[in-house]
Amino acid sequence: MDLEFDQQHVWHPYTSTLHPLRCYPVTQASGVHLQLEDGRQLVDGMSSWWSAIHGYNHPTLNEAAKAQIDKMSHVMFGGITHQPAVELCRKLVNMTPDPLQHVFLADSGSVAVEVALKMALQYWHAKGEKRPKFLTVKHGYHGDTFAAMSVTDPNNSMHSLYKGFLPEHIFAESPRCGFFDEWDDADTTDFEQKLKAHSQDIAAVIIEPIVQGAGGMRIYHPQFLKRVRELCDHHGILLIADEIATGFGRTGKLFACEHANISPDIMCLGKALTGGYMTLSATLATRHVANTVCGGDAGCFMHGPTFMGNPLACAVANASLDILLQNQWQEQVKRIENQLADSLPALEKLDKVKAVRWLGAIGVVELHEPVQMESIQQTFVDNGVWIRPFGTLVYIMPPFIINQQELSQLTSAIHIALR
Repeated sequence: MDLEFDQQHVWHPYTSTLHPLRCYPVTQASGVHLQLEDGRQLVDGMSSWWSAIHGYNHPTLNEAAKAQIDKMSHVMFGGITHQPAVELCRKLVNMTPDPLQHVFLADSGSVAVEVALKMALQYWHAKGEKRPKFLTVKHGYHGDTFAAMSVTDPNNSMHSLYKGFLPEHIFAESPRCGFFDEWDDADTTDFEQKLKAHSQDIAAVIIEPIVQGAGGMRIYHPQFLKRVRELCDHHGILLIADEIATGFGRTGKLFACEHANISPDIMCLGKALTGGYMTLSATLATRHVANTVCGGDAGCFMHGPTFMGNPLACAVANASLDILLQNQWQEQVKRIENQLADSLPALEKLDKVKAVRWLGAIGVVELHEPVQMESIQQTFVDNGVWIRPFGTLVYIMPPFIINQQELSQLTSAIHIALR
């Protein structure tokens, strides 16, 4: 593989063309392993940014892709429908909370968030109100496109340099009570005050249920989310749940909202939807939201991606959801959580470590100082694992199929790298 060309011309995510980081050439992936060009096998702790929950080169997903591509790889979704999309939407309606009845298929997680925000704005427009603001919490992350960036914490994220270009929304203090902490009612005080003060301007609240992802890998108390739902109901404001990172079993529940026994008005899904095979996302809405949107002047929802409902992606997503519906994921994720609970606390003894936390198939080690990316990446590869930290966070979200020995290799490599 021509790595020199890669460094000179291929612009990788969150990297500099002035000082390009070393990239490791992968030639094959199977199960939980990535194979490098030199033949080394790495245990993957990232599930390719949290999406490959069933592992790589899965025979069921492979067969679904092969069978569909001989029929049609793509067809426009405007005025045309097809069985893979209909089947997928039926599965999503059946899997998600009952009030969510309408499914809008999109291309990526960021686009799913864009769709959700547009739905909320158009909902209020149809009701004869102009509500231009969204309320969310600090340390959140919702994507890299412009509307998604605008509801991502502007001060505690990689998007701070866009301040002044993005719409300015309302940010409440993020939850302080951890998932396993004793609940403190004061945790929602700032959120309640901001919601009350701006209730006539807010189109919707958008929040990542239970786990804040790329904004800090914070795992918070379910009561916070439950209280947010109650406050939205009290003030008549829509609630958007961004389940892109947490959906499909990652937190130990099929959807993280289940930890608080709540249902949103709009839900965003992505990442693991196709088991990491294809880019695909979905935004689900209640019948009330959808019908209100379509009852306005426009007479429809004003959005239509070119690759919406891509048959190949839908076919693979159906196969991925079928694997989930076998319910083996519950045992797999619980086993991962138990092993993380046994192994991560030992890392708190290291001087560099500020805190550790875990939930489901998520393990997080927070450091006092940001990592030196190139050197720590080299250490991980030398120890046979693929872990991609960011900032002060070294974390793993492995495929659900990982076994005890492979997971031990991941946590041991973190210990070696930090020691």
